[in-house]
Amino acid sequence: MATYKPVVVQTLPRLGERITQDTVYWRGYKTPVQIKEFGAINKIDFSPVPPYNYAVTASSRIHIYGRYSQEPIKTFSRFKDAAYCATYRDDGNLLVAGSEEGSIRLFDISGRAPLRQFDGHTKPVHVVGFLSDKYRIFSGGDDYSSNVWDIPSGTEIVSYSEHTDYVRCGCASKVNADVFITGSYDHTVKLFDARTKSSVMTIEHGQPVESVLLFPSGGLLVSAGGRYVKVWDVLKGGQLLVSLKNHHKTVTCLCLNSSGQRLLSGSLDRHVKIYSTTSYKVVHSFDYATSILSLALSPEDETIVVGMTNGVLNVKHRKPEERKEKSQRRQPAYRPYLKGRTYMPKQ
Repeated sequence: MATYKPVVVQTLPRLGERITQDTVYWRGYKTPVQIKEFGAINKIDFSPVPPYNYAVTASSRIHIYGRYSQEPIKTFSRFKDAAYCATYRDDGNLLVAGSEEGSIRLFDISGRAPLRQFDGHTKPVHVVGFLSDKYRIFSGGDDYSSNVWDIPSGTEIVSYSEHTDYVRCGCASKVNADVFITGSYDHTVKLFDARTKSSVMTIEHGQPVESVLLFPSGGLLVSAGGRYVKVWDVLKGGQLLVSLKNHHKTVTCLCLNSSGQRLLSGSLDRHVKIYSTTSYKVVHSFDYATSILSLALSPEDETIVVGMTNGVLNVKHRKPEERKEKSQRRQPAYRPYLKGRTYMPKQ
């Protein structure tokens, strides 16, 4: 045993994390509140008007939660089977949802029973939303069709059957009341104009499309599918601007912050990545306990809500900015303690 010499493990200095403005900002969200739902959460949508309640679609129910409530303040449960994609209208008064049985239901926020029911799809309807004129609804289903409906008369205006696989995501243009976009598992994103009989533009994403998002200006389109988030220029005929591959499992949801400066993507790899929309670099990342299916940011960026496959709703609130009160007492000299905060060890 006299010949034994311990191995000297060489220690290297740990590289300090660069503290950027984004790191400080996104770390400002407090410890999350966890709410258990009945099933996997397929959609979260914030009301566009104060007090910014949000609708959570899980299993066969739609729960409306207040900003700080841990229990639902309202429930819509008139579904025989699973409900999908409950979405608010721009004035926050109406809510539309698709369902497993193929019907689309329109609810008044103050009532309980559906105001209208639209029947025409033969298979589950996974995507519904309002066009920006507020009087029409678009939908997409597992019967490969995309339809436009008239709310006052409850009738179908136009139906498109151009996709060759399930239509699973969609969004409407804020700029043009006739334009909406659908994404499908046939790897394409199609842009429709309700005044024409066929699609106006087809974009080839390359993987089954899980989520699409249109910038408020209507010029840029973001599609997510497979491990990729791709940004397209609609005004240049669907030219690919950038392809981001920062996740290592399927990307399931996208959302923008209120200023449009940050893009958030959630994935089955349990991460939410935050990109700058000027450089398309990842500026921050959150990790969660299980795979993420849905994600939403409140209209003034106060709250991040994430829905997961195990039915847990994860809600993070931003800490309110502390007002600096001018006190007469001399403040302690804490500057020396902050000195080493940005210290970077040599590699």
